[in-house]
Order: sequence, then C-alpha cells, then structure tokens
Amino acid sequence: MDNDSTERIVSGLRQWIAAAPAGAQLPSNRALTAQYGASPVTVQKAMRALRCSGLIESRPGVGTFVRVVRTARPPDYGWQTGALRFPQARIPVAATPMRGAAPDVIGLHSGYPARELLPHRLVRSALARAARSDVALARPVVTGLPELQAWFADELAEFVPAGVTPPAPRDVIVLPGSQSGLSSTFRALVGDGRPLLIESPTYWGAILAAAQAGVRIVPVPSGADGPDPDELARAFSETGARVFYAQPHYANPTGAQWSTERSRQILDVVLAHGAFLVEDDWAHDFGMESTCRPIAAHDDAGHVIYLRSLTKSVSPSIRIAALIARGPARERILADFGAASMYVSGVLQATALDVVTQPGWQSHLRNLRQQLRARRDLLIEGLKEHVPDADLEHVPRGGLNLWVRLPDGTDLEQLDRDCEAAGVLIVPGTDWFPAEAAGSFIRLNFSGPDPQRFPEAAGIIGAALERQRG
Repeated sequence: MDNDSTERIVSGLRQWIAAAPAGAQLPSNRALTAQYGASPVTVQKAMRALRCSGLIESRPGVGTFVRVVRTARPPDYGWQTGALRFPQARIPVAATPMRGAAPDVIGLHSGYPARELLPHRLVRSALARAARSDVALARPVVTGLPELQAWFADELAEFVPAGVTPPAPRDVIVLPGSQSGLSSTFRALVGDGRPLLIESPTYWGAILAAAQAGVRIVPVPSGADGPDPDELARAFSETGARVFYAQPHYANPTGAQWSTERSRQILDVVLAHGAFLVEDDWAHDFGMESTCRPIAAHDDAGHVIYLRSLTKSVSPSIRIAALIARGPARERILADFGAASMYVSGVLQATALDVVTQPGWQSHLRNLRQQLRARRDLLIEGLKEHVPDADLEHVPRGGLNLWVRLPDGTDLEQLDRDCEAAGVLIVPGTDWFPAEAAGSFIRLNFSGPDPQRFPEAAGIIGAALERQRG
C-alpha cells in the first residue's frame, strides 16, 4: 500500500513539474501530506525518487524547486588533433577480459580467478600486519624489498640444474604487476620501430604493451606444442629481431605447454641468434597435472628475461610480480621502470611476501589446483553436450582457460552480443592475435564464479550458434 501511495505522489508531481517553469517551488512536504492523504515518510520517499531522477533539487532552509537544466556549450577538443598529430602506433582499446559483469551474469571472459579461489584469509591477515609495520610509512628502493627479491630468486633457483649459476636476489626487480615489466622490457630491449617476435596467438596484454612501446610486432605461429623452432629461426634471420616474447607454460589463451625438448630447442635458437627470450611465467601457480619448469633456470648468460606474477594467485588487488634479468639488459630495464614507476608500494610487497611464506600457502595451492581441474572438466563436459561443433584442440594441463575453435565463418562479434544478451560473457579470440586471426576462436575462462552454471552457459553458447546457422 505504501508503494502505491509513493507511486501516486510521484506520478502527480511529475505532471505538475511538466507544466511548471524551471525554478518553480514545489508545495511543502506538509502540504503534500494533506493533499495526498499520505504519511510524511511516504512523501519523503516520493521526493527522494524525484531527486534521483534529476527533476527537482532541494535548497536547505528554503524549499524544493523544479531543477533548472543548464545546457552548456559542448567542449571542443579538436585543437588536440593538430597538437598530437598521428600516433606512432595504433593503441588497442582495453580488451574484452577487462569488462565488468553483473551479479547474475555467467562470466567466462575474465582473466582472474573468482574470490573463492583466492587465499582471502591469508591476504587479509597479511594486509593487517603490513599496515602496522614500518613499510606502511617508508619508501622502498626501486628494485623492491630485499626479502621479496630473495624469495623470487629462490623460487627460480629451485629448478636450476647443476653447472648453471642460480639467480641472485640483486637480479630481481619487483614490479606492480607483470604488465609494467612487459612495457619496460619492450621499450628498453627492442625500441621504437624495431621488430619484436611474438607468439600468435598470445596474451593480449603483451600485444598492448608492444603497441604502446611503438615496436614492430612480428607474429610467429604457435600451436599446442609451442612454436616451431625452424619457423622461429627463420623469423630471427629475416627480421633481424633480437627479442622473442613467449609463454612456455599454460599460455594465455591456448593453454599450451612446451615440452622439455621443445624448450631446449627454442633456447638453442635464441642463443644461436644472440637474442633474448622474454619468458612470461604468469601461470606458475596454476599447474593442475604438470609442473612449470622455467626455461630461465637453464640460462645464466642473461639470454632469458623471466617474468613471474603473483597477481592472479594471491589477489588482483595485490599487484606484485618480478622480473629476473642479468647484465646490461637488467640495467636498461631497471632504468626504464624506475623512470616510469619509481618504486612499488611497500605495503603490497610486504603483504605478498607474507602470504607466500605462510604455512597455509602451499596447502592453498594444492586445493586450488584441485578446484581448477574440477571446473575445467565441468566446462569441457558442458561444451561436449551443448556445443558439438566446438573443437578443443587440447585439454590444458594448467592455467585458467579453454581455447575453443568454432566452425569457420562464425560471426564472433554477433555470437558475443547474443551470448551477453542471454546472460553469458565470452571473449572472441581476435583479441589474442597480433595479426589476422587464424580461425574462429573463443577463449573461455573456467576460474570464474558459479561453476555450477557452466552447463547452462554452454547451452546458451550452443543455442546462439544454432541461431547463426539457422
């Protein structure tokens, strides 16, 4: 009854406002109470609804008035076109994985694990301890907290074979997420207009960082087993490139993992051309049925620039990663990073270090891997049942994503719109190709919330594809 009275008052006042001039004063709340025979609370609700609609405005101590709509002259930014001139590189817009999702939407698009997959208790406790410590008030050095540098160095040293010099803590640069490390590395080691070899498909953030750095991207085709060593050698020879960016373990988006033999072959090609391999080990903590054995562990001559991130495994709000490099390359990257960021928050560094050194961290990772495996399998079963035309080239043994090929000719943009309209967010595969797409692919993230709805999501994708065929 109260809602009906509120709507009656709102409807009546809307008619009154439509006929009144801008700036006219509305009757007082007491007068409206008498006029509509409603309670003061009901009148207040009606007035609040009108204010939220932008129809009225209150002036304390004076009264309530019909809102005056002021139409300002639109700003003219045309002068900036002449001042900025043509951009050095076409910077891609933020990719689909960065979209937000409504609570009732099934999100298969994001690149981050759902909250229940994060060590939230460890993170909250570590943040509280860091806030009470001296790091909350001190400026850290540009290379990072020494204890965190040592932890990252020890993590890589665990895989170093006999006869190879392990990394030292001083070789580590702590970063505010691996994205800044990619940007600094491409600027410092490749340079404006110079060629950068990059897997195709590959991480969209690397494509973005390369575009921002103004480098010239040279795609190298890469499949379930990684790039062909001969194809990589040919690309080095033809372009004169000196840097190759790759994800040897659970690549985003394909989930590919290089074999030990393929990793050795790729490293041999890099060494033969006197080049650098930028090894992005973003999914180090997400191995479900295999282990990440970094290629960087087999190199002590500075050919491999190693990136390791904690952003996805600890918390998206604790953006901490590390870059391990040696020799003059490290100094160049550090100079670029220091000029751009100066240093990383000591509170975030201390929090990340606290989390990964707690006894509960390893047990969390073991449980996480089991949950990821269950979610992956659930989504695969849903696709088999509801999207029979979907081709899953291989089942990833780690990571967060499925790379699904759809029939050639599929309108991916239309599929994306249809799925979103039906309550499912997916990602067209075009975001992950540095040049033309090699097929009709979509990337589906199985680490998002509500895994029990994965079969429903697969049904929506299948129905959208059926409508396209129809």
